[in-house]
Amino acid sequence: MLEVRSLGLDGVLEIVPRRLGDERGFFSETYNAETLAAHGVAAIFVQDNHSYSAAAGTLRGLHYQLPPKAQAKLVRVVRGRVFDVVVDIRKGSPTFAKWVALELSAEKWNQILVPVGFAHGLVTLEPETEVLYKVSEHYSAEHERSIRYDDPEIGIGWPAATDRLQLSAKDRNAPLLHESILFEFTA
Repeated sequence: MLEVRSLGLDGVLEIVPRRLGDERGFFSETYNAETLAAHGVAAIFVQDNHSYSAAAGTLRGLHYQLPPKAQAKLVRVVRGRVFDVVVDIRKGSPTFAKWVALELSAEKWNQILVPVGFAHGLVTLEPETEVLYKVSEHYSAEHERSIRYDDPEIGIGWPAATDRLQLSAKDRNAPLLHESILFEFTA
């Protein structure tokens, strides 16, 4: 059983799987296509990814892929905690450049659904954090894009001083939103 709630941006959802436990441990169904379809999620996931961050303050993002390789993502944390961010990058959308954040953690056992047309990023809040995520399209270097994590037009309120964050060179040098190739909004 999955509990599903909207986070205020079109199609961005928090999903909390139920855990059934006893003295041996627990069991949890973390993904169910029928349950998500009942909440309007049509994404078919084709690839699972796993990231590990040794230090707290590791920032990954803001990432997305362009059509025809655009990806929806279903993100969860299996060890540690992250501040997870989703940004609407659909030009013409009523919520263009708006963002929503959610703390994902192994303790909360929650997930976030990132639809196509949104950029995704996160910063680790604890050392030794592991993130698993499903994607609806295979990785494509040709279609991969990034937007600056500290773009003032977006104005994300990261929970740590940005000069203390650990980033890849690709993320540190990503273009600003107005310099990026984006999605077109279709109602």
